[in-house]
Amino acid sequence: MPVIRHAHSRRTETPNAVMTTLASPTQGDAAGLAVWRVDMRTGQSGPAHSFDTEQVWTVLEGGATVELDGESFAVEPGDTVVIPADVARRVHCDNHAGFAAIVAARSGAGAYAPSVAAPTACAALDGGKLIPAWIA
Repeated sequence: MPVIRHAHSRRTETPNAVMTTLASPTQGDAAGLAVWRVDMRTGQSGPAHSFDTEQVWTVLEGGATVELDGESFAVEPGDTVVIPADVARRVHCDNHAGFAAIVAARSGAGAYAPSVAAPTACAALDGGKLIPAWIA
């Protein structure tokens, strides 16, 4: 389907954020690419983890500090963060403004963090990597 209506977008809520799938192989038959929106409440932090593919995040609202491989970057609306594959990352939402971003990555990308238990929002386990529902 070439047009995915907002009413048909898929929402996945975790303890740290809400991910809204805008397009993926299981949401509009997008072949090879997943696009989703991340919304974080003020003061939330995502878990430290890595993905086996590059991700591109564009900040829409609010602000955050993004940790990439031990280095921290403050981001605000209009900024784009290119996160390389297999680089440890963590997102800390602004304490006052919340945070929203649009993210694009290869569909079926696997997340991994050896010290973190598998969240229920993951669609599948693939060779020790978790495929989040919003990317599937």
